[in-house]
Amino acid sequence: MRTKRLVAWPLAALALAAGTAWPEPSAGEREGLTPRMKEQREGLAPRTEDRPCADPEYRHGISYLAPLRYGPDFTHFAYTNPEAPKGGTMRIARMGTFDNYNGIVEIGRIPDGYGITEGFVYDRLLDASLDEPAAAYVRLADGVAVERDFRWTAFRIREGARWHDGRPVTREDVLYTFDAIREHGRVELQTALADLDRIVPFGDRELCFVTRAGRAPNPILPFVYGVMGILPRHHWMAHDISKTTTEPPPGSGPYRAEEANFGRTLTFRRVDDYWGRDLPVNRGRFNFDRLKYDYFRDENIMLEAQKADVVDVRQELTAKNWETAEFPAAEKGLVKAELRKGTRVWGLWWPVYWNLDQPRFRDIRVREALWLLYDFNYVNRVYFHGFFNQGVSLFQNSAMAHTGRPSARELALLERWREQIPDRVFTEPFRHPESDGYGFSRESTERALALFDEAGWHVREGRMVHKETGERFRVDFIFVLTSSARAILPFTARLEQVGIATTVRLLDVSHWLHRGRAGSFDATSVGFVPSYMPGPELEARFGTASADLGYGANWGRTRDPAVDSLTEAIKRARNAEELFAATRALDRVLMWNFYLLPGPSTPGMRLMYWDRFGEVRNDELSWVPYVETWWWDERKAARVSAGVAALEE
Repeated sequence: MRTKRLVAWPLAALALAAGTAWPEPSAGEREGLTPRMKEQREGLAPRTEDRPCADPEYRHGISYLAPLRYGPDFTHFAYTNPEAPKGGTMRIARMGTFDNYNGIVEIGRIPDGYGITEGFVYDRLLDASLDEPAAAYVRLADGVAVERDFRWTAFRIREGARWHDGRPVTREDVLYTFDAIREHGRVELQTALADLDRIVPFGDRELCFVTRAGRAPNPILPFVYGVMGILPRHHWMAHDISKTTTEPPPGSGPYRAEEANFGRTLTFRRVDDYWGRDLPVNRGRFNFDRLKYDYFRDENIMLEAQKADVVDVRQELTAKNWETAEFPAAEKGLVKAELRKGTRVWGLWWPVYWNLDQPRFRDIRVREALWLLYDFNYVNRVYFHGFFNQGVSLFQNSAMAHTGRPSARELALLERWREQIPDRVFTEPFRHPESDGYGFSRESTERALALFDEAGWHVREGRMVHKETGERFRVDFIFVLTSSARAILPFTARLEQVGIATTVRLLDVSHWLHRGRAGSFDATSVGFVPSYMPGPELEARFGTASADLGYGANWGRTRDPAVDSLTEAIKRARNAEELFAATRALDRVLMWNFYLLPGPSTPGMRLMYWDRFGEVRNDELSWVPYVETWWWDERKAARVSAGVAALEE
């Protein structure tokens, strides 16, 4: 069976639970040691005879769902152009802002390029290919070996890698990175690697990542190790890695920070003598001399900036802007507006999560009643110009999404939870309530009011109140996207009609992030696009352990043993059949529990760009890697310049 493609990396949930060994620091570095590092100095480092990675057979890559597409002698990925010219500048628009270059800590907002799982500033042990289900190839490592039961993973660190300041990248940098993440990493970085016991150095430049004893095989772990950007130990020994920083640390990757208007723009310059430029995973990538990121707080202003030729490329977040994007440069073909469908899991477009730490949302009857009052067809027709599809699955647009009735494999996972999960999990696929698309359904309203009544709420004198306490039913919505705040208004109007008090607040990014992570809200929308290795991401977003950790990714505070069990099954899946059965079963449980209001699902990436660039067009990729694989096309750029001049006459 041919599976749809999605990027392999589990980006949203990385963690560490391992002890590491360190070379003796210089006197000047001792003050930078964390307590765990100092503890290791006192004799708790792995013994030299501890060699769990016995005779590793190194390979050039690893794969999860299918055999590797590229052999050991491959020269470049098929979706790159190894002859692409170097030069030019790409100007990229982003929503939000930034105030910190330390990509591992909880506080602060990091810019593009400095995320711990990105590969622009920091090199990674492995790099994913975008035209395979789930595969990765060596980059900072020159060999990777995985024990068949996933009890250990070995990496051999490549010789010749160096930091931008000229110092060599060594395995001590890898050890430091993982130890620092365990000590100071944000909550979602402390979930996926709970199965990791320790990291054992051996040989001259090898590392053995050892799985905790007694844990079931976890085939995702090698990929999680590989995705981590490796941090410069020598820099952080002189700085406090537990705090934010306004000083860009040195990297080892293809770009370095050149100029910043802090919080608003950040320009990267390509490293001309980048040590890894000729590696197979890098050939044809990272072609622009400069990457300039412009940050905006409003989607409409971002659109106007593109019209004014201030930015080159952006993803349109607002359906109205997409459907009405008619301006002279676009009409003349100088600006392209393309829906790129790709093969990624599109999932749900910024669904609304209910905060289950608020007692009124813990009752499934209340959540179902709220769902019945939401008319997706009306919102899509009036506010989204008919652009979206109905969102019915967390894994929409993929083989991981549930359909029809549960299969035998799904039932084998679900049966033990039959008494604790909704009956509809076993009988029908999730769907939206019936609607004529005009915003009101008498039948749905009557069913909703009956459910509220069963849950202890009723309408008295036009107000929805609790029968025993008299408490008013209220919903405080917080949003960071203007489009989300606008699109919720028909829903809040329906809630007000049945006596529920509502507020809708549009917050700046910092305030929204703080309230979301702290659980200081009733309902909010959050973007979530799972990968084809979604276990760590799902554990961080819906797991009980994540809900019980402050400032985690489980904003909805979901605590459900069935969800935890099915997420564990996803993590342990050894093949596509096991993976799809587990994701489909989890999908049913999450959707029919109404933990979120699903709303729409996007049919693809809405990409708008000035037509100055070349690319190897490939619609079978999981996403459009315009920053890393496109290049400056002199002929196209000259045509755009001439066209703009003509428009200004």
